[in-house]
Amino acid sequence: MLDIQKRLSNRFFALLALPATAMGFALSVQIAALSWLLTYQYGLEITDIGLVWATGPIAGIIGQVIIGIISDNVWIWNGRRRAFIVIGGVLASLMLLALPNIGVIQAGLGLDAILGIAILVSMVLDLSINVSFNPTRSIIADVTPEGRERTKGYTWMQTVSGTFGVLSYAIGAIFGNIALLYFGVVLVFFFSVIPPFFVKEPKYLGRYGEDEDEITKELAGREEMPQSVSDASIGRILISIRPLWGFLLYGIYAIVKRLSGFEFPGYYFEIFALIVTIYLIGETLLKSEEGKTKEEAGKIGFQKVLAAHSFSWIGVQSMFIYFFAFVSYRMPDLTNEGVGTVVNWSFFSLNLIAAIIPVLALEPLANRFGRVRTHATALVIMAIGYAMIVFLGDSPYVLYILMMVAGIGWASIISLPFAIMSQKIAQNQMGLYMGLFNLSVVLPQLVSSFAVGDIVQAVDNKTVLLVICSVTVAFSAIAWYMVSEPKDEMTENPALLDEKIEKKLGEA
Repeated sequence: MLDIQKRLSNRFFALLALPATAMGFALSVQIAALSWLLTYQYGLEITDIGLVWATGPIAGIIGQVIIGIISDNVWIWNGRRRAFIVIGGVLASLMLLALPNIGVIQAGLGLDAILGIAILVSMVLDLSINVSFNPTRSIIADVTPEGRERTKGYTWMQTVSGTFGVLSYAIGAIFGNIALLYFGVVLVFFFSVIPPFFVKEPKYLGRYGEDEDEITKELAGREEMPQSVSDASIGRILISIRPLWGFLLYGIYAIVKRLSGFEFPGYYFEIFALIVTIYLIGETLLKSEEGKTKEEAGKIGFQKVLAAHSFSWIGVQSMFIYFFAFVSYRMPDLTNEGVGTVVNWSFFSLNLIAAIIPVLALEPLANRFGRVRTHATALVIMAIGYAMIVFLGDSPYVLYILMMVAGIGWASIISLPFAIMSQKIAQNQMGLYMGLFNLSVVLPQLVSSFAVGDIVQAVDNKTVLLVICSVTVAFSAIAWYMVSEPKDEMTENPALLDEKIEKKLGEA
């Protein structure tokens, strides 16, 4: 084990953040370049672009949950998460290389199927990102104790990842999206393949105390490998994600509708799914954790996190996918390249704030006022930023400033919820629940890909996009204020626990 890991120094947190940074950078490249590439290089319509983007949530549903379950219960290359981070990173870098060469791939195959090839490449890219994203986040919880160090791990993850996200949009704005794609190939490969081998992963996961006798007790009843996750059946998974059933119903229907052409008359099914979603989320948020066992309270708390987190991702993903349409509408004098430049600088501004404030502001504020309250307040600021764009976002520089305001919420969305969620569930099931937590991201993204895409396509005034974003983020903020603050439990660094276990085994 490196000395920086033993001391949990800032350098270790920076190193630990690099694999997540690789996946975040791949996602940033996709956000910056994919919609622009499909629109202006390959001539796809907005609804077709939404279909391509829908591959991401589908890949997340499959990839993160399955990989999370598997990584909780295997030990490969002296690690639980390491192999999945490396394999996913290699595949992601290859798919980034394929994106600007979709036309070459089409010509090589002798097919007239740009949309089909774009969907395939995007699906493999998203699946690769999702194969790695779960382990890159789970490993932070694996090697940090609960409480402030855990929060520090995730805020450092966002600071390092956000800094490179800023770099990605700067490269896209200055040198163009094609240069950005090729730069991403190199960075994603090296950041995902090398750092995992310098982090010592704990072989035993669980909630341990500081008493040496507790380690002896664990050794007495523990196999060489930790017990398999016992509640990873389909039924248990569905119960765990009950607040998301409405999103799941809509997602299945929307995919079938888009691929087969079948649809119910009117918008009755969409309205039904919306009613189910609001009812289940409301019911979940009103549940009390008082008087429950630790396990029962943890399950209720986890479901509340799912319910509160879900709507914020409609507001975020919709903006990422269709922001080019808003810019083109509000600034009609821009060329195609000009639209791409404004979008990249807008996302640069958003991510600049998201890179700066997690360690400098969110971490100290969360330690003082609580993670939940800090996160909810950040979302309120983001909703206000979106609303101001609706009324004032008519020039590039005003847009950049207001995107910085929205960046406060974005910084929190991709840092604090992971720290909150990780303290609601058992650590030896971190991969599973990190995958289930990701469903509160990817299922709402299907709403962005299909429902919001249809609205943006149908309505002439593309400002409707930012109205939707503002309302959904505001709803999420209200929901977060109804989530209880997780109580810190003083636990040891699991990696150091392994050393104590090995020492005791040697003495035995």
